[in-house]
Amino acid sequence: MLPLLIVITGVILLLLLITVFKLNAFISFSLVCLFVGLGMGLSLDTTIDAMKKGMGDTLGLLVLILGFGSMLGKLVADSGSAQRITNALVKAFGLKKIHWALMLTGFIVGIPMFYSVGFVILVPIVFTVAAATRLPLLFVGLPMLASLSVTHGYLPPHPAPTAIADMFSADLGKTMFLGLLVAIPAIVIAGPILSPRFKHIQAKPLEDFTGQAPLKDEELPSTFISIVTALMPVILIAFSGISFYLVPKGSTIHGVLQGIGNPVFAMLISVLFAIYTLGIRRGKKIGEIMNGLTHAISSIAMILLILAGAGGLKEILVTSGISDYLGDLLSQSQLSPLFLGWLIAAVIRVAVGSATVAGMTAAGIVLPLATSPGVSPELMVLAIGSGSLMLSHVNDGGFWMFKEYFNLSVKETLMTWTVMETTISVVGLIGIFIVSIFV
Repeated sequence: MLPLLIVITGVILLLLLITVFKLNAFISFSLVCLFVGLGMGLSLDTTIDAMKKGMGDTLGLLVLILGFGSMLGKLVADSGSAQRITNALVKAFGLKKIHWALMLTGFIVGIPMFYSVGFVILVPIVFTVAAATRLPLLFVGLPMLASLSVTHGYLPPHPAPTAIADMFSADLGKTMFLGLLVAIPAIVIAGPILSPRFKHIQAKPLEDFTGQAPLKDEELPSTFISIVTALMPVILIAFSGISFYLVPKGSTIHGVLQGIGNPVFAMLISVLFAIYTLGIRRGKKIGEIMNGLTHAISSIAMILLILAGAGGLKEILVTSGISDYLGDLLSQSQLSPLFLGWLIAAVIRVAVGSATVAGMTAAGIVLPLATSPGVSPELMVLAIGSGSLMLSHVNDGGFWMFKEYFNLSVKETLMTWTVMETTISVVGLIGIFIVSIFV
């Protein structure tokens, strides 16, 4: 039980350093990484090497995604595109149902796109909607985030569900179909139904992503250009995914189209497209545009450091073997395979923080159960996916992205983001058991 005690103590220490002693979150993560690593018997050199690896692995993708995403968000906000999209959403859905509109947008964007990419693309629009409608920011934003989170955890073609489905020999089409049946109620309950409960919490968006003062209608880009530019990464990734089935494999054009669907390349192309459509084409000088992009990047520096800290702690926990320890501890139970898969993923998620690590680790542990007669491999994929979203807290990078972008305290983030993620996980488990009656 010593490894479990060390992890619990580490998480409590992290919370105390940040909330009680008001220490910078990145410094707090670094100290807790050392505490947990040394406490688990790793040498100082091994602990620091694991920290470096975890931080490097985390930032390797996120520096590019968040960097390009913040640039695109700044262009969309400052040009008035977010304002134009807001006007269109309000007109189509009305003020009372605007959070449903953003939930639907998040769901459409979230299916082909990584969570962090969808987050940085859609958050500026959420900020603008809240400012223009004078509605509470969390009321407007949480439904969108619920959609992104569910699609990331439950549905192919996201990395963990796709890899787990392959590991279990689950049918991807059936997994996607059953996943939609489970995902939709989870999104609705954790999003539009839950978000009104947080109206009293005063979230304030980062100023760099709220744009300028409202522009006159004639000064705004067209609705078509605004939507296409804001969703260009989605369009490129979706187009690439569709072309995979239409273009002969091995051909030159097949390789090119697959490259376009790479999230980093799609974000870069989208930023260049936005520089032209929302900047140069509208008479702005390139120097003015670049100054705005530089300012956008500087505003996310601390977010990147905090995410790096979370990645470092995750790697310490993996290197020290806590994931395997927790999994073996739970796999000896006689519980339902579906519930056991969910529970193992949930416990590893709480300890490690990464939904992908939790999902892949749990999948390896319950693989014999998933391939046994009478167990639906597709539902096992979904059970592990929903468990991997359970109780997101201070060791999860998504927790800190939400906290920093929405300018919340740790306590407020636990009351909102953590409750939303837990709701998604629990509702998903209930949905899986209901679907299992008919499958």
